[in-house]
Amino acid sequence: MNKILLQQCQSIIDPTLPPISNISNLLAVIFYTYDINWVGIYDYTDKHSSLTLGPFQGKVACTRIPYGHGVVGTCAKEKHVLCVDDVHTFTGHIACDSNTNSELVIPLIHDDQLLGVLDLDSLHLSYFSKEIQSTMERVAVYFTDELSRCKHV
Repeated sequence: MNKILLQQCQSIIDPTLPPISNISNLLAVIFYTYDINWVGIYDYTDKHSSLTLGPFQGKVACTRIPYGHGVVGTCAKEKHVLCVDDVHTFTGHIACDSNTNSELVIPLIHDDQLLGVLDLDSLHLSYFSKEIQSTMERVAVYFTDELSRCKHV
């Protein structure tokens, strides 16, 4: 577990700021900590239709991902973490960046409601170790809390 990353994430959360500010800073910390080419949030407000691109770090991304499609949409539908070592073998993979080789997607759930997903992409095959996954699952709580604040503002 990356304790330094967790401490950084905890320290940059400022409840007096709009949630989007905290979410953006959390994404920047992750982007510059790991060897990834993209990290972002896909918001789930359009129930059973699609997830919409939210804040991110990296190249231009897909703006809508159909619910149940690709790694992001499948994670949203199944509501569990998906760690894909080789996205090119994932049936229905949506290649927003054809250079991406592995992906980690974590559902952001508050009060049994899916708010969105945290999506991380890497150029390396099998990049996301159990340690990275565990750390990101802990960090995902901060994103869930901030998205929950967005929904209640």
